[in-house]
Amino acid sequence: MIEASCHCGAVRLEIAAEPEEVTNCNCSICRRYGILWAYYPLAQVRVRADLATDIYMWGDRAVEFHRCPSCGCVSHWSPVDRSLDRMGVNARLMAPEILANARIRQFDGASM
Repeated sequence: MIEASCHCGAVRLEIAAEPEEVTNCNCSICRRYGILWAYYPLAQVRVRADLATDIYMWGDRAVEFHRCPSCGCVSHWSPVDRSLDRMGVNARLMAPEILANARIRQFDGASM
């Protein structure tokens, strides 16, 4: 089990395993957030938050982007349709030594 947290620690994520791969997407939102996404089945991530996270949705409104209302760090995204068993965790919230062994996959989301 590994842990990740926002800057102030109000939003914490407990994750079943270290990511083997993280995705660097250049779509309009990911490049602005500056995030590396690690993908997991929903059951492998536990979100613990002292405060309710702020949620942002855009486009087809199929994904909720969650951020800490205190420090503003984006913590994760989750599908609106929970039958889609995949979520993204902001891997930049993990300790640097956890990310050291992960491959970085470049994804051209801007061309989609």
